[in-house]
Amino acid sequence: MILRIALLQYPIVWGDTDTNLRLACNRIRAVAGKADVALLPEMFTTGFCTDRPELAQTIGGTTIAVLKALSRETGVAVAGSFICKEDDNSLHNRGFFVRPDGETTYIDKAHLYAHGGEDRFFSKGNMADVIEYKGVKMRMLICYDLRFPVWARLKKDNLYDILLVAANWPEIRIQYWDTLIKARAIENQCYIAAVNPVGDDGMGLHYNGHSVAYDTRLQPIAQFADNEEGTRIAEFDIDALHHFRQTLPLWKDADDFTLN
Repeated sequence: MILRIALLQYPIVWGDTDTNLRLACNRIRAVAGKADVALLPEMFTTGFCTDRPELAQTIGGTTIAVLKALSRETGVAVAGSFICKEDDNSLHNRGFFVRPDGETTYIDKAHLYAHGGEDRFFSKGNMADVIEYKGVKMRMLICYDLRFPVWARLKKDNLYDILLVAANWPEIRIQYWDTLIKARAIENQCYIAAVNPVGDDGMGLHYNGHSVAYDTRLQPIAQFADNEEGTRIAEFDIDALHHFRQTLPLWKDADDFTLN
């Protein structure tokens, strides 16, 4: 069984929802028939804006409606995150996985980046749901979540095959991104697909990408040159992953724990 994930690494226009949605749609249409899933950066319609509540949309708003129609049109499932507003006016950095049939899974970012003011803007999530699509089980981490191994931990009763990471991780801290992606893949004996943008944001930070997909032996299935804008498609062999876990079943020896 092969699942093909398109990694979309490109600049996000600061605070411009309409332009960013159009750019994302163009890139997703370009992988129709070539990929099963398109993975977008974190907060792909706005950039990492933590003080612009007017940019938030409900799950019934334009962003999700457009992605559902696009997924239905192209046959490509779409994953990423956006600024979401709930009926009680609370705001969330909300991850989404939109399927061509319209079914959508939502997972809110659990760890809010206080240094960037995110904790004053968003309400944190507390769900670690597994996403199932085409017989493949996935978990989603949103940017800062990557730093917290317990949150990502594969448990005996919560198995998944691929970690999806949608991020806005600046160049100044990119060395940690490079290392943490590998660490999460190693400790969970899983595949990983991680997407980060390139370009400059409205706060003066530069992003140099380093989007990547790794196999179980930490060999890159897809990767980008520094600051490269483009799309790469990673093919994940799920049967090979399951064989690897059966041959070397380290996950069975993991400590049991409860998240509070």
